[in-house]
Amino acid sequence: MKIGMICYASVGGSGVVATELAHAMALRGHEVHLISSELPFRWRPIRGLSFERVQAPDYPLFREPQYLLGLANTLVRVAHERGLDILHAHYAVPHATAAYLAHQILAASDPAQAPRTVTTLHGTDITLVGSDPSYAGVVGFSIEESHGVTAVSESLRDDTVRSLGIKRDIRVIANFLDCDDFRRQPNSSIRDHWCAGGWDSLVVHISNFRPVKQVGQVLDIFARIRQQVAAKLVLIGDGPDRSALEHRAAAEGFGESVEFVGEQLDLVSWLSAADLLLLPSAQESFGMAALEAMACEVPVVASRVGGLPELVEDGVTGFLCAPGDVDGMAARSVAVLTDEALRARIGQAACLRARTSFCSGVVVPRYEAYYEEVLEAGRRGLLYSG
Repeated sequence: MKIGMICYASVGGSGVVATELAHAMALRGHEVHLISSELPFRWRPIRGLSFERVQAPDYPLFREPQYLLGLANTLVRVAHERGLDILHAHYAVPHATAAYLAHQILAASDPAQAPRTVTTLHGTDITLVGSDPSYAGVVGFSIEESHGVTAVSESLRDDTVRSLGIKRDIRVIANFLDCDDFRRQPNSSIRDHWCAGGWDSLVVHISNFRPVKQVGQVLDIFARIRQQVAAKLVLIGDGPDRSALEHRAAAEGFGESVEFVGEQLDLVSWLSAADLLLLPSAQESFGMAALEAMACEVPVVASRVGGLPELVEDGVTGFLCAPGDVDGMAARSVAVLTDEALRARIGQAACLRARTSFCSGVVVPRYEAYYEEVLEAGRRGLLYSG
């Protein structure tokens, strides 16, 4: 197959999953063209994979539309030049709409040559942005008109149906990891460096520091943890809330017990040094950071929201608390950090769960089969219409 994979290049989960899927499909012998405004965060050059940059003119008269129109035009060009079979849009806003426009433009010339469109819903494209009245009508239409639609969790599928009134089938295909890469690889240099001040435990948080991630609650939870445990907190990532949180940590006297280290490419090394991941989000349609931690045998303490209960079994592969239950999350964190046997049991169960259900070897073939299903439906439709 020849596949155009459309994604945002940022550190967020949708871009990571799209890039990893593009790599995995190329390794399986398909021709994949990754289409984005800039080189994605997880990009690795391999045979069968190329990068196509979206060209969007910067006209002062127009503000938002230029990316949508530039993307649609890029999709038409790449599909025509490369003979694409599939346009796979990751994140509905505005990628599903651009894919729909590109398909319509190409089908006007030759319906048989127009690529089929697949949209993968990742979370905030539905729960925060897509359901906004300013976008809902267009987003709902674009989803309904996609030839195939997937969601990364049952929770997100249900949210999409409920918030946008979607009638069509939405296939649930979970996020995944390359489990050969994401496995615990103890890194004494990171552990020794960050725990050099006499800290016994290393707690991490990984996110894009948006309000939905509730990073302020990470500090609230950690304030309670450090009353009982000599722990250090490392916050990995970047985003709009980071600066205010850094000022708060300084003002409240956390000192060297809290460190902000920005975006990190080698998450495996950090997670391999960690004892616990905190994820008190207000919403997580899947929870990619939780899956990455689980694969590295790191217990997760998180909010019971969205798709996280589909990933984390409370008390078995991690701990889930009601959103905003700072005391509950702190208590479970202290239990994990002070009971080595509990930490090992949870970590090993979490790793087994990740490897059984969420490795690329399990999930990627489901995408591959879905592409074939969408293409076959298109072939049948053309035959019947003829």
